[in-house]
Amino acid sequence: MSFWIDKKVLVTGGASFIGSHLVEKLVSLGAHARVADDLSSGKKENLKKVAGHIEFVQADLRDRCAAADAVCRMEVIFHLAAKHGGRGYIDTHPADCSSNMALDGTLFEAAVKADVEHICFASSACVYPVGLQNKSDRPAMNLKEEDADPFKPGGALADGEYGWAKLMGEMALQAYHKQYGLKCASCRIFTAYGERENETHALMALIAKAFVQVDPYIVWGTGEQDRNFTYVGDIVEGLVLAAEKIEDGSAVNLGSSEHIKIKDAAQSILGIMGFRPKQIVFDTSKPCGVFSRAADLSRAQCLLGWQPRLSFKDGLKRTINWYLASKDRDEVLRNLDVRLCERESS
Repeated sequence: MSFWIDKKVLVTGGASFIGSHLVEKLVSLGAHARVADDLSSGKKENLKKVAGHIEFVQADLRDRCAAADAVCRMEVIFHLAAKHGGRGYIDTHPADCSSNMALDGTLFEAAVKADVEHICFASSACVYPVGLQNKSDRPAMNLKEEDADPFKPGGALADGEYGWAKLMGEMALQAYHKQYGLKCASCRIFTAYGERENETHALMALIAKAFVQVDPYIVWGTGEQDRNFTYVGDIVEGLVLAAEKIEDGSAVNLGSSEHIKIKDAAQSILGIMGFRPKQIVFDTSKPCGVFSRAADLSRAQCLLGWQPRLSFKDGLKRTINWYLASKDRDEVLRNLDVRLCERESS
């Protein structure tokens, strides 16, 4: 019998990009799912496929009463709710990102009081020390979980306020495990992409610019910076496995070990979409984050038996097909500049 049959599961931020895919997966596995989301960036329409099979609560989980109501009678919590966006957002909204620490603390406290069995926390690759990711003169490295450790000298130099908030969320969750025996796991998500993602994220921004045929076609940064891109379906599989198999608060990477330069990702998008701009401009005045980021998957493979299954090429085609089918060109063109630095509202 499936671990998830009749399991009472709360997904915070469940109307979001990753959250909505996770809710669909949990419903398919037989779980009784509740979604708590303030709809500041998530959309109820993201949940239309499972609307008749879930309980939806619109709530700001920074409020203690709202958090207590949301976790009531739940057995497992996937905590994805956060103030978050792509590089354009997190670099220009540091106060909003730092508020995640208050949100996490309130949710964890409520969960313990409600005797929740397990929390699976959506952390981020932004917890890793920036010094390990900004070297352009050495071979690219894949980040290991032990590289980010607030209790190890040199192990804590996170990527901006958002990264620090996520690292403190991990530390707080482990503290609840130590003090109360709460079963928990932290999943460090690396550069997820796929259907329902918005244009604050680099890959979607590049797709949007090709969709409206911006010329010159602008790429933020030098284009030499690299990322690993991991399809949302693979991320969801990793989250579910982490909730099943990790209980001691350990962190685990959910990402790809493949380094893909942003300029190469842009060329792949242009090729698939059949758009050939007269000029490609690399704008180094715009936020572009660290130089290189990809995941070491040794722990994920050992503890979860997990690694990404969908290739970047195939995932990119799926994502572009969804974008072309669901977006209106005039509306995207009209709002693109704002969307590059703002979370998309509902």
